[in-house]
Amino acid sequence: MSAERRHPNVVHQGEVSVMNMEKGRHRMQLRRLGAAAGGQLIGANLTEVPPGAVSFPFHYHCATEEAVYVLSGSGTARIGDARVAVGAGDWIAFPPGPEHPHQMINDGAEPLVYLCVSASIQKVDVVGYPDSKKVAASAGTFEKPIHRWISRQGESLDYWDGEPEAE
Repeated sequence: MSAERRHPNVVHQGEVSVMNMEKGRHRMQLRRLGAAAGGQLIGANLTEVPPGAVSFPFHYHCATEEAVYVLSGSGTARIGDARVAVGAGDWIAFPPGPEHPHQMINDGAEPLVYLCVSASIQKVDVVGYPDSKKVAASAGTFEKPIHRWISRQGESLDYWDGEPEAE
């Protein structure tokens, strides 16, 4: 890794810090390539999932489209009710909406390495988690969140709840 960058919009994967995420079977290493290269409307993470592990929880985005390009290894893409075998050279589209929940699973013998691209680095999104019946809402960026909220589906307050001038 060199101390000086060639250009602010050019980054080599070795110049990007690894972000380890581990919680039970959810184990992965991420390199946020899009942000590191100054991307504003296209995000990209280089992701490595070790054998026997799964990526993020099964989820869908309401505002962000994602896609995965598998670079090496093999595994299973969980897309809605389907489980699809995937390997190097496969492109997988995850359009926004509850019809397209997704998760990557490494049931192979070697690391599953893929590039996850998002159509835009949304500053506002709502994410549904069908397995745990959660909903998350966020505003701001990954690095500088303004608001982040997670609750169970179905929980809601009245619009006027707690407003001092509404009593």
